Amino acid sequence: MSDPLVRLYPAAYRAAHGQEIIDVHREMTADMGRPARLRADADLVAHALRVRLGLDSASPAGRFFALAAPFALAACAVGSGLRLTRWYTGLALSPAPVRVQLHATDGAWILYMLLSLLVCVGAVVALTGRWGPGAGLAGCGLLGTAVQWAAGARVYEDGAVAPVAALLTVAVVLACPPDRRGDRGLSAAAGAMAAAGWFPVVVVNAGAYTGAFGVTTDYGAWPMLVLAFTGAVLALRARSSGLREMGAMAVSAPPLVAYSSATVWGDLRPVLGTLLLLSAVAALTAFVQMVRRRS
Repeated sequence: MSDPLVRLYPAAYRAAHGQEIIDVHREMTADMGRPARLRADADLVAHALRVRLGLDSASPAGRFFALAAPFALAACAVGSGLRLTRWYTGLALSPAPVRVQLHATDGAWILYMLLSLLVCVGAVVALTGRWGPGAGLAGCGLLGTAVQWAAGARVYEDGAVAPVAALLTVAVVLACPPDRRGDRGLSAAAGAMAAAGWFPVVVVNAGAYTGAFGVTTDYGAWPMLVLAFTGAVLALRARSSGLREMGAMAVSAPPLVAYSSATVWGDLRPVLGTLLLLSAVAALTAFVQMVRRRS
């Protein structure tokens, strides 16, 4: 069974490692039942496709998505968390009883909130050490929002931006090589970024303080500022030019762009502002690194 599957690898890779892969696969699956053998074959196919697409852990693209995946999950947790807390704040501050408000709420919107909650829970689980189950939960929530939009439920203030952002986030998470998932350092940094991007906005939305930390939240700017700052910190710690780190932040940003777009009712300026912000921070980081090398 494994011989045809090995042909999925690129010719050069197959010539160098093909026989070894066949021998290991046969030895590993010799005593397996049919379900376990099918899972092993699926893992082999997935690895072959990753190698062919350049997304294995040894490739530059694989390392890039390994860096981006935790921050993509963190960004979707921020976007979904802000959506949930804004809805909850509206319920809590309204003079009408919560039961009456929930009874009057459209079912599609309640489903959207439940999917957003699933995304938040999944991201938290993934970033706190259980990557597989957590990423699976978050992915189900993200795909659910896309399916809900495709089914005609118009619960998104930003039109098609939110479901597109959800699909892009799922793609980034899936592109991360399996043996590079759940890195503790990156997960901790992503979790800190999510907390810093979420909490001040919640404080402002709750009316407890206006202009938290001196940064306006009118255009969804704060979470994207935190994301850009995180990329700069990672680049400075790694003593790199910053292009890789800021690129990873850019592919992680769609959920925050969707939130920002909803905040300003579909205005494209947040999208352009995000690209400009990430480019500016990347240029500043590269300049700082150049100065450090010369000094």
